[in-house]
Amino acid sequence: MARILTAVIALPVLIASIWWAALAPIFVALAAAAMMLGLYEFYLLAGKLQIKADVSVGTLFAAAVLIICYFNELAWLPIVVAAFVIVSLAAAMLRRGASFDRMIAATGATLLGVLYVALLGGHLIALRTGFAQDSSAKLLSLFFLILMGSDTAAYYTGRAFGRHKLAPSISPGKTWEGAVGGMAASLLAVIVARSWFFPELRLEVGLPLAAAMNVLGVIGDLTESALKRGAGAKDAAHILPGHGGLLDRLDSLLFNAPVIYYFGLLYLG
Repeated sequence: MARILTAVIALPVLIASIWWAALAPIFVALAAAAMMLGLYEFYLLAGKLQIKADVSVGTLFAAAVLIICYFNELAWLPIVVAAFVIVSLAAAMLRRGASFDRMIAATGATLLGVLYVALLGGHLIALRTGFAQDSSAKLLSLFFLILMGSDTAAYYTGRAFGRHKLAPSISPGKTWEGAVGGMAASLLAVIVARSWFFPELRLEVGLPLAAAMNVLGVIGDLTESALKRGAGAKDAAHILPGHGGLLDRLDSLLFNAPVIYYFGLLYLG
C-alpha cells in the first residue's frame, strides 16, 4: 500500500513538470535532488564496507556534472571527468596516506559514485532542458511509461505467477515470469505512447528501443541489488515509503537515461 501511495503522490508532480514548460525547473530540481541523494546513498553503501569515499569531492563534481547537463554542454564532460580523476587521486593521497589499497578503494568509490549516479542520470536533465518542449515532453513521457510500466508489470506478474528465479544469488525476488511480464508491458507502452501522445514514433523503431530499455533496466536493477547485497543492506536507504531509498528507484533509470537522450538526438534532433 505504501508503494502505491508514494506513486500516487509523486506521479502528478512528475507529469506536470514534464508537460508544462513553466514547471521545467521543478523537474530539474527534483532530478538533481534525486541524483545527489542517490550519490549520498551510494557512499553510505561503500561506508558499510569500510570504504571511505571522499564525499565532499564527489558532491562537488556531481554538482558540476549536473550543471553541465542543465546547460546542455555535454562536450565539457571529458574535461570535468579528467579533472575529477586528478582531484580524487590527490585527495586520497593526502587523506589516506600512501597505502595503495586505501587509496584505490577511496578513489574508486568516489569516482564510481559520480559516474554511476550523476553522469548517467544527468542525461535526464539534459533531455529536459536541451530539447524543444514538445520533444522533451514526448521523450521523457515515453521513458517513464516504458520503465514504470515494465517495473510495475514485472513486480505484480512475478508475485502472481513467479516460479523460476531470474538471479537468485543477487535478487531472490525476481523471476523469469516477472521479466516476461515486464517486457510485454514495455512493448505495450510504445503502442500506447504512439496512439496517445507520440504519433510520429514508428513501431519499427519504438519497439526495439523499448526492448533494449527493458533489458538495460533489468541489468541496472540487478546491478544495484548486487551493490546492496555486497554491502549487506536490504535497501539503499528508507526515504521513500514502500520503495526504499532514491538509489532503489533510480536503478533502471540510470542505465537508460543516456539511451533516451541519444535516441532523442538521433530520432528527433
